[in-house]
Amino acid sequence: MDLDRRSFLQGLGASGLAAATWGLPSASLAARTDSAEALAIELLRGLSDAQRAEVAFPWDHVDPDRGLLRARVSANWNVTKPTVDSDFFTADQRALIRAIYEQLIDPSWHERYDRKQTDDAGGWGRHQSIALFGNPATGRFQFLMTGRHMTLRAGGHADPRVAFGGPIFYGHATGTWWSGGFVERGHHPGNVFFPQAVAATGLYDMLDGSQRERARITQVPEEFDITFSAPGAQRGLPLSDLSPDQLEEASRLAQILVEPFREHDRVQVSVALAAQGGLAASSLCFFEPWYRGGDDLWDGFRLEGPSLTWHFRGHPHVHVWAHVARTPDVPFNSIAIEL
Repeated sequence: MDLDRRSFLQGLGASGLAAATWGLPSASLAARTDSAEALAIELLRGLSDAQRAEVAFPWDHVDPDRGLLRARVSANWNVTKPTVDSDFFTADQRALIRAIYEQLIDPSWHERYDRKQTDDAGGWGRHQSIALFGNPATGRFQFLMTGRHMTLRAGGHADPRVAFGGPIFYGHATGTWWSGGFVERGHHPGNVFFPQAVAATGLYDMLDGSQRERARITQVPEEFDITFSAPGAQRGLPLSDLSPDQLEEASRLAQILVEPFREHDRVQVSVALAAQGGLAASSLCFFEPWYRGGDDLWDGFRLEGPSLTWHFRGHPHVHVWAHVARTPDVPFNSIAIEL
């Protein structure tokens, strides 16, 4: 352990953390009505020194192999070694982690998110890990949860420029965990996120011939390349070229994309889009190699803006990468998967 991290852990004293409530009452922080951030502080407070040595890091901790750890995102990775369902955590700590998770997901999506966790990992908490960054008593603070098809964050207060507290990942492979299957059938039956592609296809169907031709691309970007694109470098069809009814449908698509997440994060996305000129400052492209002629649906599309990337990959199963900010000068650290 390096000297900076050792000093940081020594500074996470109970007396300092006791004052860190993000403006919320200190009593009953484990109640589900509290914010994910407040629950994460309660979790940090209750960790033993040995536990903190495994899962707590300074805000700008740089892993020698993985880079800036708090900004990392991947389709399949574990930020730390202990899994949520292991004996490393007590039953009360696991309950707090569950409460944080539920606060990050819109209540209408809890069942769907749990279903996809069963398909992807054999159940919630299995093969999933957490980390805590920063000291809420003295500065910025973030909770990070990772696993197969998951990168979720609580800590949007830490850097108000970026939605979700940083780049996120979500995905679903129906039945993969149990059946060993990898490629989903047409229409992706049972995939909780594929309705997003159906909504994108609905927008494509509203485009005229010229617009469709401009929206389709043959060179598909790497899904984990979530670099923001300057206006002149954006792929596909500029949304500023849409008619009012088409732009309204694009706005509906954007709402469907953020629907699974808590209201706080949905508001952050709206504020970030407004700061970069609104949705009309972005472009939309569809991945021509991934068009399923048999079901007339687009399995891949991407929204790009001055500080927006939302990449949907539907084949062979759903992967989605989202990075949204008010300004482009925010860090990210992405890799397809960690082996």
